[in-house]
Amino acid sequence: MPAVLAAVVAVLPLTYLAVRAGEGGLANALEIVLRERTLRLIARSLGLVAAVTATCLLIGTALAWLTSRTDLPARRTMGVLAALPLAMPSYVAAYAWISAFPGIAGFWGTYLVLTACTYPYVYLPVVAALRRADPALEEVSRSLGRSARATFWSVTVPQIRPAATAGGLLVALYVLSDFGAPSLLRYDVFTRVIHASYRSSFDRTPAAVLSVLLVVITIAITVAEARSRGRAGQARVGGGVARRAATVPLGPWRPVALVGAGSVAAVALLFPVATLGFWLARGTSATLDLGRLVDAATATVTVSVLGAILTTALAVPVGILAARYRGKLVTVVEQASYAGHALPGVVVALALVFLGVRYARPLYQEVPLLVIAYAVLFLPAAVGAVRTSVAQSPRRLEDVARSLGLGPWATLRRVTLPLAGPGVATGAALVLLVTMKELPATLLLRPTGMDTLATRLWTETGSGAYAAAAPYAAALVLLAAVPTFLLTYAQTASRTRLPRPTTAGDPP
Repeated sequence: MPAVLAAVVAVLPLTYLAVRAGEGGLANALEIVLRERTLRLIARSLGLVAAVTATCLLIGTALAWLTSRTDLPARRTMGVLAALPLAMPSYVAAYAWISAFPGIAGFWGTYLVLTACTYPYVYLPVVAALRRADPALEEVSRSLGRSARATFWSVTVPQIRPAATAGGLLVALYVLSDFGAPSLLRYDVFTRVIHASYRSSFDRTPAAVLSVLLVVITIAITVAEARSRGRAGQARVGGGVARRAATVPLGPWRPVALVGAGSVAAVALLFPVATLGFWLARGTSATLDLGRLVDAATATVTVSVLGAILTTALAVPVGILAARYRGKLVTVVEQASYAGHALPGVVVALALVFLGVRYARPLYQEVPLLVIAYAVLFLPAAVGAVRTSVAQSPRRLEDVARSLGLGPWATLRRVTLPLAGPGVATGAALVLLVTMKELPATLLLRPTGMDTLATRLWTETGSGAYAAAAPYAAALVLLAAVPTFLLTYAQTASRTRLPRPTTAGDPP
């Protein structure tokens, strides 16, 4: 029953949104979809998605190859710098660029910011794929007389294509659902128009119809990626220990490659950080409302912790069920819990606004409704962590506990949950991190008078008060670094706690 409850919570906003969009009748919904403005909005949104995704595929794949296969100078440092932009919220990067160059607003500014923030989604899986790839295939190709370029396109690219395609899908979904960067850079895409439609009109039907249309486009992109991937897979053909591929000398292209990699790091990371430092110093020397900053930080931590607690509580039964049992009901429950993965924050928030106003008025613009939105949006992250942890723990320990007379609940409390503890903690930390940065759901559902660091940053930047926005941006980055550090520390600690292999003569 707890797992079914989690699934119901996850699909409730989407179900109600579809009902709300159809209340005006099919003819009215089609009229809204077929408006010239809506068709133009579809073209603008998909154009931005295509441009950013294509550029991220190019940059992410190139950086992955340079940092993992070539003699690029300082390639380890470059590898770390290439992944760091993933930790920066898009609206913080947008704030940095528009505060320095106000004329950058529009398509090109949005394209630049989203590309800089999302190319690591391609870079990281491609790096992992290159490190797993069997170098024997490339060696055979070269031994048959093929050039290095022909070997790259005919052997290396097919091995990394699934990883690059999966990363490209993440980029496309992120761009389609992002609200902060397009809003600050004043470029009309679905999320910005849905938010404006909700705020500026008493008739919320157009916002609901556009939300459903956005979900349909999101699902279509996901299905198209899955079909293009098909059943293709890559596997090592050799046995034994994986070997490292030979390093490719760049020769006279080394300076060019270093400048290119350095330019990406400068645009995606160094410039936003430097701009943030400039405005932070200027804002601190001017008028810093320390009380408001502390209140916003406190509100951010409070709602994020509550969101992490609720999301983890809903994820634990789903994760355990998915790891330990099979069947149609289990599959439906698990897939339903992932419904939030296809829902942009503004869509979930809009659905919960409708639900709150009509059926749960006491919860409207109160913390519980905001926390529920966080649970819907980020339940998949927690479910995945819990399921993986439970699946890796021996089931026979639970069987032994049951054979010793423990009931199902006692076995869950004394055996299953302690074994799943690392996964539960990881899922909670992941949810804590992403809820701190969530903007559109917080904007629409936060209690009246309450501001988080994200909403204060959005408000100050929207009014052009860049110096006043800097402390909120800096505090948000620092707070988000805490769960990031905890995740990294937990992974490192788990590796260092692994028992070393014993050999003959070692003491027991």
